[in-house]
Amino acid sequence: MTVWEGLAVLLAGVAAGTINTIVGSGTLITFPVLLALGLPPVTANVSNTLGLVPGSISGAIGYRRELAGQRRRLLRLGTGSLIGGLLGAWLLVVLPGKAFGAIVPVLILLALVLVVLQPRVARAMAARRRATDGPAPEAGPLLFAGVLLAGVYGGYFGAAQGVLLLALMGMLLQDDMQRINATKNVLAVIVNGVAAVFFLFVADIDWTAVMLIAVGSVAGGQLGARLGRRLPPPVLRSAIVVVGLAAVTRLLLG
Repeated sequence: MTVWEGLAVLLAGVAAGTINTIVGSGTLITFPVLLALGLPPVTANVSNTLGLVPGSISGAIGYRRELAGQRRRLLRLGTGSLIGGLLGAWLLVVLPGKAFGAIVPVLILLALVLVVLQPRVARAMAARRRATDGPAPEAGPLLFAGVLLAGVYGGYFGAAQGVLLLALMGMLLQDDMQRINATKNVLAVIVNGVAAVFFLFVADIDWTAVMLIAVGSVAGGQLGARLGRRLPPPVLRSAIVVVGLAAVTRLLLG
């Protein structure tokens, strides 16, 4: 990896850490960069997952005030994320590489649809909260199942995992959006963390890419927690869509 390539990976890590803390889908920034450097898709995905774990932790710490009083919810939903993330990581390893190449373009396109629909989902979430009085209920079985499946998705690939979690919790919990986003960050840490530990023992890893993404994503996690809300959402979503389409094109053209 040249100096300029390393700088590109580092900056992609900063961008991904920032975006993941705000809403999710940072993988759509780092994954295409690793593909452009010539890494095989599965190795790029595994290295990306490991590299983004410190950034996820950084973002969760940045939202620590909003986590107050959520211990019970985090324990319940975190269990679903743990199981789902482990299952998704196992699927990535046991399924043939050709399956990953075929499935991931579809997953990226699904992630891009979620990114585009996120404003509409957010408005629906806000309307539901305004129409509902009283304290936020505990997570029910439907939300637990949704979080578990989101964990499978996140352990396997993970682009826009955060968008998916925000949509699920926003529609099924009556709570402040910032508290929900804080919960999302912790669940992403669990999914990425358990997948990363699993990959350490069974997958090929590019440690240079991991370290560069890790350093960048830690800085990005703090940036997202402090300043990310000031970014114009349309600009952010447009950038994610452009990068995601570039990743799909790269995978399809091989």
